[in-house]
Formats: sequence, C-alpha cells, structure tokens
Amino acid sequence: MNKKLAGRWGEAQTAAWLRDRGWEILGANYRTRFGEVDLIASDGKFIAFVEVKLRKSAAFASAAEAVDRRKQARIRTCAELYLSVNDCSLQPRFDVAELYGEGPGTPCTIRYIEDAF
Repeated sequence: MNKKLAGRWGEAQTAAWLRDRGWEILGANYRTRFGEVDLIASDGKFIAFVEVKLRKSAAFASAAEAVDRRKQARIRTCAELYLSVNDCSLQPRFDVAELYGEGPGTPCTIRYIEDAF
C-alpha cells in the first residue's frame, strides 16, 4: 500500500477517535518550511499537536519510538509558528497516536499518548 495513503488513513482514524472523545480538530497536515504537524486538536483545556504513527505491529519497536529528538524539534517549531499566527489561550502539549493495523478497510488499534514529549 502507498505510504502516503496509509498515513492519511491513520490521521483520519485518529481524528475520528479524538472527535468521539469530545475533541475539536483545528487543523490537519499543518505544513511549514520546517516540517509538518499531522493533527492539531483542542479539548477546551489543551491544544494538542498530534504526531500520528501507523505500523503493522509493535514487534520491532513501538510506533512512538519513531518520534526522535529531531522530529520532536520540528514539531515544536511548527507549533510555535502555528501559535504565533493563531490566537490561542489554551495550554499546548505534544501527543503521539500509535496506530497498529494493516491499513484502510481493516480494523486498527489506537494507543494515544498524552504529553508524549
């Protein structure tokens, strides 16, 4: 399967999961010249910058382990840029959504890690 298509599917699954729990999706695939944030969501208390990682299984390593220091720095920079142009009084945080499954048309498991870094 195409990695880009699988990634978009994972982001859509995570967005639906967040909406089911009362979150509002403020943005998806927010791009800057420094990188991209997969989802930006709010629950009224926090604004979460969410990195979505899709894997078939955690046999090799957890999906969250792919969010290394360099990736975290890029996400932080993107978040700073987002907050500089979007008025927001909510507490920012950085979350990671791990999805395990085969992709579109198959069930998946979501492990959501709040305040991951």
